[in-house]
Amino acid sequence: MSKTAVLTDSNSGITQSEAEKMGVYVIPMPFYIDNQLYYEDIDLTQEQFFEKLRNPDVKITTSMPLVGDLVSKWDELLETYDDIVYIPMSSGLSSSCETAVMLSKDYDGRVQVVNNQRISVTQRLSVVEALAMAADGKNALQIREFLEDTRFDSSIYITVATLKYLRRGGRLTPAVAAIGTVLRIKPVLQIQGEKLDSYSKARTMTQAKKIMMDAIDRDMKKRFNDPDGSNSIISIAHTDEAEAAEEFRQEVLERWPDHEVIINPLSLSIACHIGPGSLAITTSVRHDILKK
Repeated sequence: MSKTAVLTDSNSGITQSEAEKMGVYVIPMPFYIDNQLYYEDIDLTQEQFFEKLRNPDVKITTSMPLVGDLVSKWDELLETYDDIVYIPMSSGLSSSCETAVMLSKDYDGRVQVVNNQRISVTQRLSVVEALAMAADGKNALQIREFLEDTRFDSSIYITVATLKYLRRGGRLTPAVAAIGTVLRIKPVLQIQGEKLDSYSKARTMTQAKKIMMDAIDRDMKKRFNDPDGSNSIISIAHTDEAEAAEEFRQEVLERWPDHEVIINPLSLSIACHIGPGSLAITTSVRHDILKK
């Protein structure tokens, strides 16, 4: 029976302390803040990050994991494990997955890099599935193939508190961002597969939350063939907005009372581009591996 290590990056939202309890390994994402290098959950906490993000005079840029850090971790794990399944953030949101795939070719199949185009809460679910499969005796290749075959079995919808971070990151033209700010438009964004795309727009947070819940309902019924949602996992995520996330959870539970709706912070890589005060809701198919 193969002994497989499950490795991800901190875009999954899994902290170092959680990783130890779960039995997984997490590569911390690097950030450059005023040209100084920080590592998520190592020397950069969520609180420190958002304090700096709110300061317009502070420059924050995201980066993919450093090559040296990644291969060193692979080499370390392969001293103990037969193989590794590595689950990085979506290839559509970063070049880190493509780089990892290239580097893995020097490892004779012992490192399998998953390109299942997920991030944050849905990426975390992929890690949980990988752990269950590894415990069931599946090797890294089998786990990678499963996670890639099921890559589109999830959706994320996000609404932002302000357009200025999307504008700062070049994802909106200044004119559109200015109009949106004046009109108090709250865009609803989606991640289904590779990209962070526009989905809809709302005038109020109440309207935005309804749009997102309607979208989740439609995905469960039409994309996942799960009309009552009994075979779906619903989660809520946020960027430094824990109280509003808990309020949203109560609204979601009113609509789907039989669900256990968990809350997790959105990854700092997403937060860097959409800013604090954002809310997200996700749904994912509950695959058989999690029903055992």
